[in-house]
Amino acid sequence: MRTAKILLFLGIGSCLMLAGCKSQYEKLLEGNDSEAKYKAAFEYFNKGKYKKSADLFESLSVISTGTTRDDTVQFYWGMSNYRYKDYYTAETNFKNFVSKFPRSSFTEEASFLRIDCLYRATLRYELDQTPTYSAIVAINEYKIAYPETVHRDVCDRILLELRERLDTKAYQNAYIYYKMEDYKAARVALKNVLKDNSDNMHREEILFYTAMASYKYADMSIASKQKERYMLFVDDYFNFIGEYPESPKRKELERLYKKAKEKI
Repeated sequence: MRTAKILLFLGIGSCLMLAGCKSQYEKLLEGNDSEAKYKAAFEYFNKGKYKKSADLFESLSVISTGTTRDDTVQFYWGMSNYRYKDYYTAETNFKNFVSKFPRSSFTEEASFLRIDCLYRATLRYELDQTPTYSAIVAINEYKIAYPETVHRDVCDRILLELRERLDTKAYQNAYIYYKMEDYKAARVALKNVLKDNSDNMHREEILFYTAMASYKYADMSIASKQKERYMLFVDDYFNFIGEYPESPKRKELERLYKKAKEKI
């Protein structure tokens, strides 16, 4: 019984000691002194201690709602997360900021930084491209809202890169059928890529493999179906050379065209 009491007193003593050892930062974070908290948040931010400044600005975001500091606190909450490289949280901060403060002096910069967060979250072309589509929408909205922005060149560069990424994904998704030797599906999939986006950056390759798939599908068909399917290849062949008469790929298709004519 005596041992249990001693342990109890030791436990209480340890808790009191830990409470007394709280850092100034922890006291600020848990306290209600908004002035001290606001000042400290900027001090931590300016010293590059972004996780601490983010926590303080988040704490202030409730207290400052409806005050003249509201947009400043919300913006620097996002900036702290951005500088801390928590781009997912920062994107949410900036998105909410733009919605809540459409006329703030920080709104344009928050809109641009949200684009940067979305861009950093985009994935490799072979994976899901939902973040890429979100980034493209955000960039187009930003360019409409701020046609004279100093960030226009950066936005255009990012937009081009993201569109190229989508083009590559669409092409590779269709081309995989060709690699699998499912030539009927390959032809359909490749043609659908250009149906969805005729300006795909891989247009030459798409038209080439469409023709190649047509020929191989015809060549593998039963005799009664071959003539009809070689005619599809001939159409695809002329589509290709009509657009790319100087292509180095033309030689291979011409070889197949001569063989197809013999079988039609």
